[in-house]
Amino acid sequence: MPSSPVTSPMTAVRLAPPHAALSGHIALPGSKSITNRILLIAALAKGKSHISGALKSDDTTYMARALTQLGVTITETGDTDFLVESSGTLAPSQTPLFLGNAGTAVRFLTAAAANIAGTTVLTGDAHMQKRPIAPLVEALNATGITASAPSGCPPVTVTSNGGFATRSIDVDASLSSQYVSALMMAGIKGTGPFSLKVKDGDIGARGYIDITIACMRAFGAEITQTGPLSWDIGSRPYQARDYRVEPDASAATYIWGINALLNTDIDIGIAPRDMMQPDAKAYDVIAQFPHLPAVIDGSQMQDAIPTIAVLAAFNMHPVRFVGIANLRVKECDRINAVATELNRIQAGLAQEIGDDLLVTPDRTLIGRTLAADIETYHDHRIAMAFSQAALVIHGLRILDPGCTAKTYPGYWRDLQSVGVEMRFE
Repeated sequence: MPSSPVTSPMTAVRLAPPHAALSGHIALPGSKSITNRILLIAALAKGKSHISGALKSDDTTYMARALTQLGVTITETGDTDFLVESSGTLAPSQTPLFLGNAGTAVRFLTAAAANIAGTTVLTGDAHMQKRPIAPLVEALNATGITASAPSGCPPVTVTSNGGFATRSIDVDASLSSQYVSALMMAGIKGTGPFSLKVKDGDIGARGYIDITIACMRAFGAEITQTGPLSWDIGSRPYQARDYRVEPDASAATYIWGINALLNTDIDIGIAPRDMMQPDAKAYDVIAQFPHLPAVIDGSQMQDAIPTIAVLAAFNMHPVRFVGIANLRVKECDRINAVATELNRIQAGLAQEIGDDLLVTPDRTLIGRTLAADIETYHDHRIAMAFSQAALVIHGLRILDPGCTAKTYPGYWRDLQSVGVEMRFE
């Protein structure tokens, strides 16, 4: 049985701007996006699959725990290893699947529940119950499954005879590419190919679909792209295998940002070009600091935008972030959160313009003392993004630092290991 999610009694952390150059090596956690995909795919494969380099965090713990409720045996065989043993078929759970605020887990398992003969209820915490899932529910109902989410957000109830009755569907992916990934991974189960098309040719982060396809193919799936945003997925069963998860590119953005802001060279042991995750593209943008582009399209590197937006507060000229509307439906409204907290540091640093974010920098903030408490909205990415600001401005205090356990439980420890001084309160 996977261990319990990480919890922390810490209410705040103060970082001290360093007196000397930071140096050392940080071993990043495994990719959350890949870990949760591989856990599900391995659970749908008959046999034993050994997953190494995996992320152990709140989100992946919720996923692993839910899969054990569905009859899969998951054993932690090391700090970053899982052994997944499955019959290849998920069994009904007599109790709801509680998934905290793990968006990938609830969306992937909502689609996977279509392959369970019976009724499956999926729910989460108060934050999860504000995250939209209606387009995925609508797509499932179009396949002959009975799915409902009265509020348009979890809880979700899925009732099925054990598979998709209709093997060709369209899905609205304008809010999240995870709806497409969820249907892809679940659609392999059944007789005959499963055809999937994105409605209106509109999708959030296309790069995450490519990750899903790569993970599925690693376990033997046959996938043919039939159009710009349409695919045929063969019914060849997944094959159990061993898989190594690459380091998390979203986590890497915080270290890249710190390196750029402080002109340091903390080593993370992997080059951006060797990562398949979309956020790896953020490296080329961050490397231009303090001359970040005047306009940055965040549509294909959404999780990196809080990092870059905080960095932009110390840029040489204003930066406008576009293509980021989906950030409003993440763990929190990240556009509003970033703008609010930048303006808490100094009024006028950020402005919401529709669904765009304009950051007007002030480089004189570097080295100043400003007493401010940074709210994190129980969002790991807000906490880690603002750690950059706390390393150049004295007096900033980041609230609820334990929220980083969602995807990076060792973040503060790793910063300490390269020379960052901090005090927990």
